[in-house]
Amino acid sequence: MPYVLLAVGAVSLLLAVNARRPPHGAVLSMPGFFAGWFALEMAPHLLVLEIVGLVSTAAAGGLDGWAGGVGLALGLVGLAGTIGTIAASRGTAATLRESGVPGDPDPQVPSRYPLSQLILPPLCLVPRRGVQVDRNVVFHEDGRLRLKLDVYRPKNDGRLRPGLMQIHGGGWIIGDKREQGLPLLNHMALQGWVGFNVNYRLSPRATWPDHLLDLKHFLRWYRAHAEEYGADPDFLCVTGGSAGGHLAAMVALTANIAEFQPGFEDVDTSVQGAVPIYGVYDLLEPGPWPIPLGKTALLQKRVLKRSFDKDRDAFAKASPVSYLRADAPPFLVIHGSHDSLIPVLEARRFVDKLRDASDAPVLYAELQGAQHAFDVFPSYRTARVVEGVGRHLADLHGRYVQAGRPSGPDEMDESVG
Repeated sequence: MPYVLLAVGAVSLLLAVNARRPPHGAVLSMPGFFAGWFALEMAPHLLVLEIVGLVSTAAAGGLDGWAGGVGLALGLVGLAGTIGTIAASRGTAATLRESGVPGDPDPQVPSRYPLSQLILPPLCLVPRRGVQVDRNVVFHEDGRLRLKLDVYRPKNDGRLRPGLMQIHGGGWIIGDKREQGLPLLNHMALQGWVGFNVNYRLSPRATWPDHLLDLKHFLRWYRAHAEEYGADPDFLCVTGGSAGGHLAAMVALTANIAEFQPGFEDVDTSVQGAVPIYGVYDLLEPGPWPIPLGKTALLQKRVLKRSFDKDRDAFAKASPVSYLRADAPPFLVIHGSHDSLIPVLEARRFVDKLRDASDAPVLYAELQGAQHAFDVFPSYRTARVVEGVGRHLADLHGRYVQAGRPSGPDEMDESVG
């Protein structure tokens, strides 16, 4: 039993160290990410498990040998690290306020994320009370291809509401609308928004820019069918994480570029705001990467299926930084300081370049201690980010309403946003 206690203590310490200093090497980055993912976002749950593990093994005779004493010491240091992780996450709300996200919620709509989901994270898979979900709505068909989405909307329909497009991540090769964005979409539906969790074709079967073209087809569908789901066809924001953050930025910055909407070039594919989260924005320049991201086997062999050295232009055209412009929509860029898969420097350089080019506001929230994909879990950090994004989007919609741009004078609920 002393060696069991030694193992429990060592694991506790390793999890704490990995959460603070995740590895970035090619071999260790992925296991380090998954371990840090749990240790950072489920830190309160981990703390309970660590305490139970240390106490139970010590009570069962774990302190009868030297190994048990060492294990207990290591475990106590690990506990301190986990408590520090919890304390660091408490600064999320302040970080969002400092970035420019509005701090005062609208008193007329529910703004707090439910405590029940923080205690029992699987509850986020269940639509919250007051939210109606329409699943597997087909938005584009071409032969055997049928692209689908899920709609999250308030049950009390009747007026046109702002729309939100959610794009899942997964390195352009995995992922599904059922897995990501659920805490945000449920929250926004209760805020009076209509959310669309959109699927798109995945590589290696799909070749870039198929992914972006599919999302443009959604925009065409949205203009024609938004009202059927209670959404304003003239107001839509976009968000997504990781590869979804890359695609959200591409959607926002490539509005009305004919190359990306073949056959429906006349359709307005603009959006009114973008919230990319821990995304990739430049495939061409190395920046924070040892080599340009476009030069990796994933991008060359499975996504773009082109040689980086022979066709650099293709990788430039797949990079959001290639489309920076003065009339870009407002952006809120969110990234974790401890992201071991996409270094935080990727977000910083994108924000700097976008601010130089865009006339619209560009907000940037760098979340201290956050790993990649932090918002998949309904953690304390996720709750504060979801609430902050909700306030930011509500502010964008409020400005839209004040500018007198709704579809009709009686169609928009001015209390929303």
